[in-house]
Amino acid sequence: MRVSSIQLAYSDDEPMEDRVARAAQLVRSQHGADLVVLPELWAPGGFSYREWGHRAQAVDGPVVAAIAEAARDIGAYVHAGSIIEASPEAATRLAEAGGDITALPELPDELRGLWNTSVLLDPAGEVIATYRKIHRFGFGVGEPKVLAAGDDVVTAQIVVGGRPVTLGLATCYDLRFPELFRALLDDGAEVVVVPAAWPAARVDHWSLLARARAIEDFVALIAVNTAGYHAKTQMGGHSVTLAADGTVLAEAGPDETILQAEIDLDAIAERRRSFPALDDRRLGSPAS
Repeated sequence: MRVSSIQLAYSDDEPMEDRVARAAQLVRSQHGADLVVLPELWAPGGFSYREWGHRAQAVDGPVVAAIAEAARDIGAYVHAGSIIEASPEAATRLAEAGGDITALPELPDELRGLWNTSVLLDPAGEVIATYRKIHRFGFGVGEPKVLAAGDDVVTAQIVVGGRPVTLGLATCYDLRFPELFRALLDDGAEVVVVPAAWPAARVDHWSLLARARAIEDFVALIAVNTAGYHAKTQMGGHSVTLAADGTVLAEAGPDETILQAEIDLDAIAERRRSFPALDDRRLGSPAS
């Protein structure tokens, strides 16, 4: 499976509309890829939560529509990273607040109608899966303050060279919660896609956790981070594509980069067969 990871760099000076157009062109440049992946919240800004109210939209809004058109142009699956998804009710509340997300009333999760939602598109540009981020980063501010948590563990099947492949979907801070990756494994995931907006201050954790999740769950892992500097935060870069034994197939540095890697899908099953540690699970395994 040929994978292109777009480690997009941006700053606060770049208008969102310009960034969306630029990202769509970068996707279009990846002819021959089976799967193209963008980072978390690359359009609204990963740490720019005060701007999220102005940039929130529905899954069928302009950000996903632009990337869907690019997916159609190259005939590839595209993980469009994530957006701030707004329900119609939340969009109305935001309009009444002039787009100021911090001015919204504090509502229980089930009434907020705002999520950090990742979107998977097929080669025809159709949405085939969405994942609302379960673990919100911010320790009481940022995501936990304004967004609802997702509830569902999400896998999706794609077809590569006539072979079905099950992708597991996770986002950024989810990397710190291995129980989610076990749940994705139990749902059949062979490859896990992790878009992120992970800061440079903790990028060593990013690299270590990504490799740990691949090794312990015997999955290939595509971890795509953001580069650049925005909302007074330097982003970490260092996107990485890993084989199911933790071998680094491709790794970026701190700057905007497009990584290209080939994942041997048959090697995932062979790794599980030749080193059957998953059969020895006793806590939380499907058979326990």
